[in-house]
Amino acid sequence: MRQEANTSTPRTTVGSKRILLGQGLATLGVVYGDIGTSPLYALRECFHGTHGLPVSSENVLGVLSLIFWALVLVISVKYLAYVMRADSSGEGGILALTSLAHPQARGRAKTVVLMVGLFGAALLYGDGIITPAISVLGAMEGLDVAAPQLEPWIVPIAILILAGLFWFQRRGTARVGRVFGPITLLWFVVLAILGIRHIVAVPEVLYALNPYHAVRILSGHGRAGFLVLGGVFLVVTGGEALYADMGHFGRRPIVLTWFFVVLPCLLLNYFGQGALLLRSPKAVENPLYLMAPSWALYPLLVLATAAAIIASQAVISGAFSLSRQATMLGYLPRMHIAHTSAREIGQIYVPGVNAALFVCTVILVMGFKSSSSLASAYGIAVTITMVLTTVLAYWVARRVWKWSLPVVLALTAVFLVIDLSFFGANIIKVEDGGWVPLLVASTVFLLMTTWKRGRKLLGERIRARIMPLEQLFAGIEREQPTRVPGTAVFMTSNPDGTPPALVQNLLHNHVLHEQVVLLTVETDETARVPNAQRMQVEHLPHGFVRIVAHYGFMEHPDIVEILEHEATPTPRIAETTFFLGRETVLSDENGGMADWRVRLFAFMTRNAAEATTFFELPHDRVLEVGAHVEL
Repeated sequence: MRQEANTSTPRTTVGSKRILLGQGLATLGVVYGDIGTSPLYALRECFHGTHGLPVSSENVLGVLSLIFWALVLVISVKYLAYVMRADSSGEGGILALTSLAHPQARGRAKTVVLMVGLFGAALLYGDGIITPAISVLGAMEGLDVAAPQLEPWIVPIAILILAGLFWFQRRGTARVGRVFGPITLLWFVVLAILGIRHIVAVPEVLYALNPYHAVRILSGHGRAGFLVLGGVFLVVTGGEALYADMGHFGRRPIVLTWFFVVLPCLLLNYFGQGALLLRSPKAVENPLYLMAPSWALYPLLVLATAAAIIASQAVISGAFSLSRQATMLGYLPRMHIAHTSAREIGQIYVPGVNAALFVCTVILVMGFKSSSSLASAYGIAVTITMVLTTVLAYWVARRVWKWSLPVVLALTAVFLVIDLSFFGANIIKVEDGGWVPLLVASTVFLLMTTWKRGRKLLGERIRARIMPLEQLFAGIEREQPTRVPGTAVFMTSNPDGTPPALVQNLLHNHVLHEQVVLLTVETDETARVPNAQRMQVEHLPHGFVRIVAHYGFMEHPDIVEILEHEATPTPRIAETTFFLGRETVLSDENGGMADWRVRLFAFMTRNAAEATTFFELPHDRVLEVGAHVEL
């Protein structure tokens, strides 16, 4: 007996370790692609960019010290130790953070929290078009070192790679995801080896671990010392991705992978680049590639391109996920969402978002032509998102976690000083191209707020003329309409009244199905809803059943699953007719929105995906009933 116990325990431990190692490897491929490609351009921009410092021993040590403490304070402390404690049913990201903070707010604060979260989410779309462009361009610029004669082909090749990347999205990432982790691990190992090679040659570069060098460069160079933070910030631009991707793997694998793989490899590489600059200041043109021996340039170019593609893939998938969340929460119109994996709910493809990202990314590559130029546009959107995350985290820590006010204020003050310093150093980038992600974010924010406001007004107009169910039942008893075989499912946003489509059907056809299901799908402010809380079923007179199904913003409604629930009439789909309402929006001079916003909302309504497609209903079993509504 004692021997059996001794043999079983190690097996369980080994099994758990294998699972954790597998999760850690997958985490590398999905979570750390963005921050892992920063060595392609980050240190270079501190010395070679528009506001770069001259290469000197003092400046190299100062910049490296800033990079070290930025990675420690922003990623290790702020995100991994603090912000990632806030999860909505295991999900992270600024919308999940907003879903935690919003219910706790009252009055005007509720609106402020909502607007902060929405604008932060909109900013991530700006990041989503720049990351693929700067990552792929940064990788392809290795041709300048390996084969200078191919320099004119950098932009065309980058566009070709991006075209293949965005085209591949329709096939999903389930298969390719298996190799993302090993490739990214190899990338980080190579970064570390390149760095060690140069650190050994110039070990004095390790003096940069002393924060004195960071303080000296900020205090001794005036405006130039402060503006170099714009380049330093490029090393932490993947911080939001860590939080947003928490739902895929959980906090533990992300934290362990960061401290045991990513952080050491990144620091070794940045310090190696610094050691190279101490020996050869001219290497500032492209320090990462110039770290490698000549025989390794082409393999490094291929590996860097693969890492850039993986980083871009993670950002694109994030945009798909964000779009689904916004759609489910009612901030964007219904979109066609294709599920590319039968087993993984996160594997989705959104054609409209994919096309928009591709067009914008190609325009950026053609317009800026180099990663150095794009770096001027990069960072401003992420800095604002980080500031907003700090504000929302304060609200969650104070109202949800019930932390004491002095502790929360102290933490928030420290993080805001860091975030606002980076923001101040990046704000000057607006004129040099930073306006691009801000324009994208402002456009998305306008669309989100217009859609939300329009849907609210539309709901109010419909509710104002909706018939109470009691009045409907009284009419049925009085008129005794003909009951036809089968089941009618009326999808309605208002579970308390009679769906207008039902009234119109009775008015024009004078018939009623034997079974009538009033189905309402509601999205709660949580990532996922437990199965025990999914359904509310109420049996009403005259063969009516009212069903209210609750889903989280990370879930997709399954109408078949709802109708097959044990508490429902379990109709056969072949004998079921789905009735959907379709509203045509018209402008009203006394409406609740400006005329141009009503027109924009009407345009979005016309171009929204059909409910039939969104809810995956059988097209031959759907009837749509139209109505004109003035806003």
